[in-house]
Order: sequence, then C-alpha cells, then structure tokens
Amino acid sequence: MDNVLAFILGGGIGSRLYPLTKFRSKPAVPLGGKYRLVDIPVSNCINSNILKIYVVTQFNSESLNRSVFQTYKFDIFSRGYIRVLTAEQSLDREGWFQGTADAVRKNVRHITDRDLDYVLILSGDQLYRMDYKKLVKEHIASGADATLALTLTPARKAPELGLARINENKEIISFVEKPKDPNVIKDFCIPPEVKAEKDRNGNGDYVLANMGIYVFSKKYLRELMESTTEQDFGKGIFPSLLGQKKLMGYIHEGYWEDIGTIKAFYEANLDLASPLPKFNLYDMDYPIYAQPLFLPPSKLEACNIKNSLISDGCLINRAYINHSIIGIRSMISKDTHIENSIIMGADSYEPEKRGRPNEVPLGIGRNCLIRKAIIDKHVYIGDNVKIINPQNHYNFTGPNYEIKDGIIVVEKEAVIPDGTII
Repeated sequence: MDNVLAFILGGGIGSRLYPLTKFRSKPAVPLGGKYRLVDIPVSNCINSNILKIYVVTQFNSESLNRSVFQTYKFDIFSRGYIRVLTAEQSLDREGWFQGTADAVRKNVRHITDRDLDYVLILSGDQLYRMDYKKLVKEHIASGADATLALTLTPARKAPELGLARINENKEIISFVEKPKDPNVIKDFCIPPEVKAEKDRNGNGDYVLANMGIYVFSKKYLRELMESTTEQDFGKGIFPSLLGQKKLMGYIHEGYWEDIGTIKAFYEANLDLASPLPKFNLYDMDYPIYAQPLFLPPSKLEACNIKNSLISDGCLINRAYINHSIIGIRSMISKDTHIENSIIMGADSYEPEKRGRPNEVPLGIGRNCLIRKAIIDKHVYIGDNVKIINPQNHYNFTGPNYEIKDGIIVVEKEAVIPDGTII
C-alpha cells in the first residue's frame, strides 16, 4: 500500500461533542480510558499497511498536534509519515474549511509524493475496524471513479446519517443526506432478502449508511477538486456525480458507530466495558495503538469493581465502580460510588496538598456519588459530591458542566467543591 495516502478529516468545531471539544479538537477527545478518537483511523491505516497519513483539522489543534507527535513515529526505513494539516491562509486559499470536500480541496496541493496513486479519505470520529487494503483493491478492480464505504444501519438512525442505494453490481444509484421524511427513509431501506443474507436479527428495517470513507485516484481527486466548488462530499459532490461518473459502494460487514454526539460517544464507550463488547479492544490481530505513557500499574485497595475498564496509573481506594471507564492516572478516594460513567483521568499527577485555591485536590474525593456522567480530564472533585442529575434534566447548562441527552458532562479542569450536588 505504498501508493496510498490517507486523509483523516478532523471535522470542524465539534459542537455536538461540546464541552469535550471546548479545549481540544474532536480527534483528540479521549476514548476507552487510554486512547483518543484519532487512534482509531490511524490504527486502521497501520494495520492495513497504509503508512502515509495526513490528519486535517482547524479548531483547537494543539492537543491533536501533541498527541500525534508523541504517539506515532515511523522509522526512516518505512518511508511512512503522519502529518497534521491545519487551516492556513495562502495567496489562493483563505478562510476556514467549510465542509469535508472543502477541507480536502484546500489541502490537496500538499499531496506531493510522486509514487502516490490513490487517496483514502477517512473520518476522525468513528469507532470501527476495517482492512483498507480490501477497500482499495475493490476500488481498483471495479474501475470506479470513486468508491464509498457503506454499512448496514438500523433505519431509526437514518435522520442522522447520509444514505445510499445500490444496484446488483454495487453501483450507487441514489443519495440522500440526513432524511427526516419517513417515506424517504422507507425508500432507502434494503430489501428483506438482502437483510436475511446479512443475518440481521429482529424485524427492524435497515439502510445503507455512508461511513464517510472514500477512495479516489490521486489524478481524479485533483481534477474533481479543481472542477467543483461543492463544500461537502455527501451533500454536494456525490449527488452531482450520479449518472456522470461511476460511483461504487463497498459494504462494510463489521461493527461501526459514529460517535460524533455526546450520547453516541457515551454509549459506545460504556459498551467497551460490557462482558461481550461490540468492539473488541483485545483483538491483537488488529490492535488499536495509543501513546506509550510508561505508567505504573493501577493500585486498587479494597475496591468493588464490576464490568469496568481500569486504565494504567490509577490510585483507587475502597471505591465501588460498576459499568464504567476509568481513565489514566485517575485518583478516586474511599467510599466513592461510580456507576455508568466515564472518568477520563488526568494528564499528570499532582501532590494532594497542592490542590486549587479552595484546597480541592485533583481527582475524586471521599464519599462521592457519580451516575451517568462523563468527567473530563484533570477535574477536581471534593468530598461528599453528588453528580446524579436530581432534577432529571435532559438538556441543561450549568457552571463547569452541561447535561446533554440526560448525560452529565463535567468539563476539563473543572473544580467541584465539597458537598456540591449536580
């Protein structure tokens, strides 16, 4: 795969994941206790032997720059590289990226390697495994102008996704972007016999969702970017090419989840802690790579922990933890109860006596109760704190936290004093 370049699109401001994106770009959001979102597509590239990678972003890019630089270092003999491309002004390009196609258009001039023949465009906010070699080979064999990865998805999710319809030769014949009309969604549901072939359980309907993963030849991508001003692939580019160019669908059979919203992010993370998770972190044939932190083992003293993932370097004392993700360097004091929550941990250790001006130490204090929450990194939580949404808010904004879809999200570096109830 030396002739393939991967473009990983980091997305825009990441408002759907706010406040997790308040201080970082979307691909830099922590995942599964010790990973970041960008580690998923990069790991898929490495496992597919695609070692020439661009990560494109524009908002809060410093955290992503640091993470990529510290995590991925290819040796000089592999001829591989990973580079972060941020929005930049030039004599012929001004302004922010306005969509997926616009982000590629403004960076396509950076594709300078002469031995590159194909460009693989990826999204930075999805959880899945894919062997991109199969996708690229199918693209070449079909003689397509562009190949789009598609996945079978329950029709109830259709209003949040782009949908495609294919013929018996897997050629794409129609598109629709985030349809709200039930009749339109019904038109894009796959035939029952196709559903049966895929061994889908239940009586629900399924659609073919656009995964935001595309393959072009380098030559055609350059021509396309120069000949169109459309800003987005799914909304503008591909619908305009129907009937004029050969667009093929590649059917992805495995697990896939778009985790670009707080609810989807929360559910996908907690599923990793299930006895039989849909996404298996322990598959060493296709490992997910992360920054080597060289942390000590976690120390657990008289804890009761069920169906949870505990990351490296944690200090947990007499806590009850159920169905939760505990991130790196988490410090949790005794008699604290955590359930159905994601604790992202900290970027460094801090002596207990330092604390903040109100003397709240880093980590989670004594006798706290946390349910259905996401606690971002480097948060200071005092003693006897309850983060439980007692008013049952579905959406609410408070000081240093937000509630989205009933999930409490405490923002990075927030300070929660003793006795606070959220």
